[in-house]
Amino acid sequence: MKHTNKYLISIVGPTAIGKTALSIKLANYFNTEIVSADSRQFFKEMSIGTAAPTTQELAAAKHHFIHNRSITEDYNVGTFEKEAISCIQNLHQTNNIVIMVGGSGLYVDAVIKGLDYFPEVDKTIRTQLNTQLETEGLEILQLKLKTLDPIAYNTIAVDNPQRVIRALEICIGSGQPYSSFLNKDKTKRSFTSITIGLDADREIIYNRINQRVDIMIDNGLLDEVKALLPYKNLNSLNTVGYKEIFNYLDNTWTLDFAISEIKKNSRRFAKRQLTWFRKKQDTLWFDYLTPIETITSKIETIINKKNPAE
Repeated sequence: MKHTNKYLISIVGPTAIGKTALSIKLANYFNTEIVSADSRQFFKEMSIGTAAPTTQELAAAKHHFIHNRSITEDYNVGTFEKEAISCIQNLHQTNNIVIMVGGSGLYVDAVIKGLDYFPEVDKTIRTQLNTQLETEGLEILQLKLKTLDPIAYNTIAVDNPQRVIRALEICIGSGQPYSSFLNKDKTKRSFTSITIGLDADREIIYNRINQRVDIMIDNGLLDEVKALLPYKNLNSLNTVGYKEIFNYLDNTWTLDFAISEIKKNSRRFAKRQLTWFRKKQDTLWFDYLTPIETITSKIETIINKKNPAE
């Protein structure tokens, strides 16, 4: 099979590891642009708490999908997939290499290999399941899923009510197991993906996260969240760094406790990110301090192997 000579270099890894800095270096090296796959940096009202690229970083390389939406807009991974693929194809007309960066595993996967597509089901099913969750609790729904789709029960995060409800509504609405729609042959892409993972010892990752949270507070996170109080029930704001400050603003928590919870929840998030990204066999992992020359050399070796000189 002839390899396409168009490449998407995707940079993944836990929060605060240095993905943004690496993406800019790579974009400058390959003289190309950056597509962000961070599901919270899309929103222009959320800058500090999402550690979006700074004005200087945005000026250092052209970025796409940073602050291009409002939190009041309904935006999901399916829409992002379509828009990102269209953007990458446009960029590939003038450059064989495009950089993608982001810690949102589902959004990264959507671009690289496409989403699992599920049938449309009656919306009232979800309403009924939500009511059942409130009145009878999660365990009842978990047992129902175990009966209808034991494979899904054993593979999805069954302690997450939203995941359980999503699987159940597909089972009930389609009459087929939710798991039967997973991992079908995905869309073939017009580019080859190379995934670069950044990692460090857990202690280092956790220290970097703690430092980053302190910097966010110094940079005005409190004021950013205060301005978003009227929207606190939106799904986009049910996010680490925002939900904890809401608890401080409504006098549920002290500020010190809210900050310590942001750090703790960010560390947990980083752990989940690493679990997700480490499942991908073909990721090239580098220590976060690896010189850029080592990484570019590895990328060029791969590209040259796939596209030997005629």
